[in-house]
Amino acid sequence: MITFEHVTVSYEDASGPALPTVDATIPEGELCLLVGPSGAGKSTLLGTVSGLVPHFTGGTLHGRVTVAGRDTRTHKPRDLADVVGTVGQDPLAHFVTDTVEDELAYGMESLGLPPGTMRRRVEETLDLLGLNELRDRPIATLSGGQQQRVAIGSVLTAHPRVLVLDEPTSALDPPAAEEVLAVLQRLVHDLGTTVLMAEHRLERVVQYADQLLLLPHPPTTPAPTDTPLPTTTHPNTATPDAPGTVARSASGPTAAHRNTSGPEVDPLRVDGPGGGGPGATRPRADLLDAPEPDAARLDTSGPDATPPDTHTEAPTGATLGDPAELLAVSPVRPPVVELGQLAGWHPLPLSVRDARRRSGPLRERLAGVSGPGGGAPSPLPTPPSSSASSPLAQVSRLTLVRGRVTALYEVSLALHPGEAVALMGRNGAGKSTLLSSLVGMHRPTSGQVSIGELTPHRARPAELLRHVGLVPQEPRDLLYANTVADECASADSDAGAAPGTCRALVARLLPDIPDTTHPRDLSEGQRLALALAIVLTARPPLLLLDEPTRGLDYAAKARLVSLLRELALDGHAVLLATHDVELVADLAHRVVILAQGELVADGPTDEVVTSSPAYAPQVSKVLAPQPWLTVGQVRRALSGAPGTGASGRQGADAARPGEHP
Repeated sequence: MITFEHVTVSYEDASGPALPTVDATIPEGELCLLVGPSGAGKSTLLGTVSGLVPHFTGGTLHGRVTVAGRDTRTHKPRDLADVVGTVGQDPLAHFVTDTVEDELAYGMESLGLPPGTMRRRVEETLDLLGLNELRDRPIATLSGGQQQRVAIGSVLTAHPRVLVLDEPTSALDPPAAEEVLAVLQRLVHDLGTTVLMAEHRLERVVQYADQLLLLPHPPTTPAPTDTPLPTTTHPNTATPDAPGTVARSASGPTAAHRNTSGPEVDPLRVDGPGGGGPGATRPRADLLDAPEPDAARLDTSGPDATPPDTHTEAPTGATLGDPAELLAVSPVRPPVVELGQLAGWHPLPLSVRDARRRSGPLRERLAGVSGPGGGAPSPLPTPPSSSASSPLAQVSRLTLVRGRVTALYEVSLALHPGEAVALMGRNGAGKSTLLSSLVGMHRPTSGQVSIGELTPHRARPAELLRHVGLVPQEPRDLLYANTVADECASADSDAGAAPGTCRALVARLLPDIPDTTHPRDLSEGQRLALALAIVLTARPPLLLLDEPTRGLDYAAKARLVSLLRELALDGHAVLLATHDVELVADLAHRVVILAQGELVADGPTDEVVTSSPAYAPQVSKVLAPQPWLTVGQVRRALSGAPGTGASGRQGADAARPGEHP
């Protein structure tokens, strides 16, 4: 169904390809999971299937991609719209209409389907994705997770033969993610739909994958580029290599018959004068009829082309194969696979069920492990809120009504210095609204919100910023400069920090982002890291984060956890709204759960997350009823290190406030 023949992508002004060489065939009716570290080229590869790369983004496509027999070199996105359905990382960039029901129908209208068929499919999709109650809601009023479900539904209504999904569950709560994945599995098994999906939260999706396509870690050492390959000139252009060139092949044999290997190079930003790179998106109406940018070049020279004169070893390309085998060597792995490697299980488990079946001996080894004081594993330390310190933020019986919707009702919460609190709940439960209220974006209908001595909705922004910082769900809201370097310089100036402070934070979270990159050309995770660094530059006493791990791989997430731990140890308070249960198990002292705007749970992490199957991390599910939450805790327990109780934390195992490492 999808064939990649020696495919790679490069962009003008980049020192190397944006994508490693890919040779793979994905059969009809299979779910293929695309895995790789941040910056490996996952979004770029997905874009080649829909034709957006290079017809919309610009750049040069080497090799050939065929989808259902259609060559994406000669078929523009509008010519593939009846076969390929695409949902990108940013749902907002996907929408064309104003309401949910209209958005679900829009794609079918573009394809000219009969009204009766459109009505039936809209109703089916509303039921499949649990959107019926939202059918008349304006899209702008939905939560991020609800918008993501609408974006997926708007593609499903057209019944494409191929689904291309980029982080489809990143903004979904665990139950909603399971529902969406169940729908995808039904499409694959019952209708023969082919699904190519990139997802960083592998713990959610890897058990559903038939095959795994692994992209290697992006090289870090630039090398000379290949010798330019022969091209032919598009009739609308003047010279093959001048700006504004579209190169076409005179014939059409695939470039896979040529030796296009070259030295290993660093895949830098994906940017093209035609569209701006992978971060630049536009509504589906434009995608269907997007004119091919003048700068888009497709390398489709025939088999008689002279191969480049190089004796350098070819770069490591992508690998397609069995998920369990590839995850054993993958740089990114879900916790259940990490646990399997630690325990020496073979083959590695991909699901909690598989791991539980083999966990008997491991549980026996852990059963006798005691906490620091002997006896049972030590409980979580007394939370800082019980100390004499004054809270950095106080929410008292907060009620907020927006239009006809009661977004928050009688919510009370206190945040103390040195405390990391996770805010969880279903999509639309009021998490983002609560964070926004803490920075003064909403005036309470009743109740009070205070940040120190300030009332947020009455305070001057400049004064409020010295006390609280918010990293929103859409990081682009904080980005306005033309380069990463300019963003960082502006953040240093606004915060009164030493020059280079923000840039050092960016490098720590996601290394190897060039200073000259435009923020719109960054991936979703890279934009998030940049926005987080901008907010952290001012070192606010209270830090608020809304879905801080969207688009981050496990390594980047570990760096984020390490940084947030340091802030907590320095006396900052951290409140993060998230659906990432593994992050919560790794970081949070407390968990607060909202449901329909009401606070329904507030307690120590191990008590709250293990009491609900929806919010329990994978290790907890595998080793229940034992108290372990993370692979790091299990590793320390097996090694006999001190502090192996349930309060231990993965990685650095940083101490909590009032606790020694």
